[in-house]
Amino acid sequence: MDGSFHRAPARRPARHLLLPLVAGTCAVSLLSGCSDPAPPKSSASASASTSSGSSDGPRELEDDYQQVIKNVLPSVVQIDASEGLGSGVVYDDKGHVVTNAHVVGEEKEFKVTVATGGDPLAAKLVATYPEQDLAVIKLNKVPGGMKAARFGDSTKVEVGQIVLAMGSPLGLSSSVTQGIVSAVGRTVSEPRTGGGTGATIANMVQTSAAINPGNSGGALVDLDGSVIGIPTLAASDPQMGGGAAPGIGFAIPAAMVRTVADQIIKDGKVTDSGRAALGISGRTVLGDDFRPAGVAVASVEKGGPAAKAGLEPGDVLIGLDGKPVETINSLTEALASMKPGQQVKVEYQRDGAEKVAEVTLGEM
Repeated sequence: MDGSFHRAPARRPARHLLLPLVAGTCAVSLLSGCSDPAPPKSSASASASTSSGSSDGPRELEDDYQQVIKNVLPSVVQIDASEGLGSGVVYDDKGHVVTNAHVVGEEKEFKVTVATGGDPLAAKLVATYPEQDLAVIKLNKVPGGMKAARFGDSTKVEVGQIVLAMGSPLGLSSSVTQGIVSAVGRTVSEPRTGGGTGATIANMVQTSAAINPGNSGGALVDLDGSVIGIPTLAASDPQMGGGAAPGIGFAIPAAMVRTVADQIIKDGKVTDSGRAALGISGRTVLGDDFRPAGVAVASVEKGGPAAKAGLEPGDVLIGLDGKPVETINSLTEALASMKPGQQVKVEYQRDGAEKVAEVTLGEM
């Protein structure tokens, strides 16, 4: 099943992204929006209380929700760029706010509204990292009472875990929706058109919590009050005229958010992406049946991984470590799950003959 993604700040047109899915009969498009003291019980304990048969169960779960919202919502802000609205999460006590790269776009200055109210605050861009659709901005002046969010361990996120999405959908600041973690480890590709960054993002958290235009850059939070991801994509169904397909949203995992944000704050840029690269530029080629049949190598980075392995311009890549490569997107998605320094087998065609090269991946 093919899926496409839309990511759009409020008041911006939706941006369409592509995601290959394995089962199902309909195409789904996805759209993403831009428009602490005593922690509460964990989702596991909350679930246990509701299933115990106690009449207090639902009330205890409701109390957990309200406590998480009280603790985390003050750390979620609305970001006003000239072309639309998005959300952000306060990252530290120095006024740094993490958000999506597609929320900030090409802009350098912003107005930020905090959940506690008051006049909008001025902020400036620190740096953007479109390859992972993340960015950091910084408030010119940190208001009293603002607190940083607590980022959790996204590697421990489990399917079925209760989560809350916080942000400014459709410009409605300080909004909260709830759902569960539907899947983990998803890889999503977005286009470079319509404001998208063209990023391919691995290990995303899929959630049933409603993600609408304006939610992009906000917080996906567990019942311990920890941010486990940054909501980035929500689903729409192209067979229904692009209308919403409820219950399919995606968030960048907290581990990647921390990796990128820490480097941007320290060095003003990402110095260690952790993303694998072949060191080529290429384009999708069609076979005799006019269907995608591989990636033609247009150029090879001098001294890069592909060059060292003997790959040359004109070669057609057809497989990577046993996975078929039919398009430039499928190649990028395969690389997204790999690490620099990893050794892989690249299957390719040269002058009509199929060959295999051993490549030690470099870094993006």
